[in-house]
Amino acid sequence: MNDGLQKQPAFFELLKVIFCKIEDEHNISKDLEFFTTSEERSNPDGQLTVKKRIGKIFEDVKRKYGKIFDSNDEIKLSPRSLAYIVSELQKYSLLKTNIDIKGKAYEEIVGANLRGDRGEFFTPRNIMKMTVEMINPKVNEKVLDSSCGTGGFLVTAMTHAMKQLENDFSKQVGCAKEKWDNSTYGLFHSNVSEMAAHNYFGFDINPDLVKATKMNMVMNNDGSGNILQTNSLLPPHEWTDEFRTKLAETLGVKKEEIRNHKTLEFFDVIVTNPPFGSKIPVKDKNILEQFELAHIWECDKKNNVWTMTDRLQSSVPPEILFIERCTQLLVPGGRMGIVLPDSILGSPGLGYIREWLIHNHRIVASIDLHADTFQPRNGTQTSVLFLQKKTQEQKDKEEKSGTMADYNIFMAMVEKIGHDKRGTPIFKRDKEGNEILIPEKNNVYVLDETSTGDRTVAHERKTKIEDDQTPDVPEIFAQWKKQEGLSW
Repeated sequence: MNDGLQKQPAFFELLKVIFCKIEDEHNISKDLEFFTTSEERSNPDGQLTVKKRIGKIFEDVKRKYGKIFDSNDEIKLSPRSLAYIVSELQKYSLLKTNIDIKGKAYEEIVGANLRGDRGEFFTPRNIMKMTVEMINPKVNEKVLDSSCGTGGFLVTAMTHAMKQLENDFSKQVGCAKEKWDNSTYGLFHSNVSEMAAHNYFGFDINPDLVKATKMNMVMNNDGSGNILQTNSLLPPHEWTDEFRTKLAETLGVKKEEIRNHKTLEFFDVIVTNPPFGSKIPVKDKNILEQFELAHIWECDKKNNVWTMTDRLQSSVPPEILFIERCTQLLVPGGRMGIVLPDSILGSPGLGYIREWLIHNHRIVASIDLHADTFQPRNGTQTSVLFLQKKTQEQKDKEEKSGTMADYNIFMAMVEKIGHDKRGTPIFKRDKEGNEILIPEKNNVYVLDETSTGDRTVAHERKTKIEDDQTPDVPEIFAQWKKQEGLSW
């Protein structure tokens, strides 16, 4: 059903149709236009009627999302293919579908169509969920992913904040979400859209991924406005005028204030998985000059103290620069969850990075991930590091006293990740080695009666449980955080 299109163009055609479906659902006051009857679907004239009807919705989509679609864009699918896709999608409400399900479906489609040809690999959903729950972004906080890929971290963070907003909203209207009427839903979604428009930001160098992220955010209640294409490691004065204008406008600052790497403290929370690897080093002197971690550091082996020199390294892996760029982008007291290769945390030659991290942050937590986390596409051993940026006052106090503040660090190892190195799901087993089955949520026995008067009951459906420890970590971390007096 791809009309002979290549993978990527076919993917974007499908997303145009999905946007039409969402736009139609948004128009609560009007009759639904996104549909096909069985009669229309089965003959060429009817298929053409469907194409015209959906084309009309797409005109509204283009007006609304001018940053995603060009004004001369059109749906290129044949009437027959379009009628089939519409018939499949019309059964569902995308706005009311659980965001986790939508996100998973979207990333499966994206993974199959954008990832393979470019060598990109994305963070598994369970890792994103764990990271976001631990970093706990609030409704009014500004959240950034500086290497946003397809937007998984941003959608997960927005979903987390939406749950808080939903709780607040339910208290205000006096009933749970399931009992809201259409006007209440509309009001809630406008609140969500406002939150998304002001508080969620994503940067990526890849224009196709920027487009994919915008679409992902729109599908999950419209946060497409602040997904911007840029090389976020560039000196800010080299960022395009369009990028700086849009960023300044949304942040409520003057464009002239975004001058250099010292004037970027805008975000409360950063969640990110930066590109990493020695095969893609950064060698541009203009970029390297912005970063202390791009300098050569010398180690006094007797006292195990690192000192930064004036000399720059000739090339630096991007993940090292991204650590510092993310720190530059955080407000004092802001926090970040960042996926990093384990070499940064353990390699003796990179001790200067750890010294720099301790000097500039409170190291809150380090979660060691299983070796198969990014398999089957990547075997790099990684951890998620949680950092809180020190204020200048805190740094000055430590400088004056000559001692670092003493604090505990939360550490955990995720030994079960829910899949093996081939990506095949692994399920929990009992002592005898049998897979454990539990009743599906909200499952009930269905009582019925046959024509002869016999009563019947449907068997209870059961499901397997993935052997995954990531959902346990945020709960344990929340208890630890309370003991440590961390209020976020």
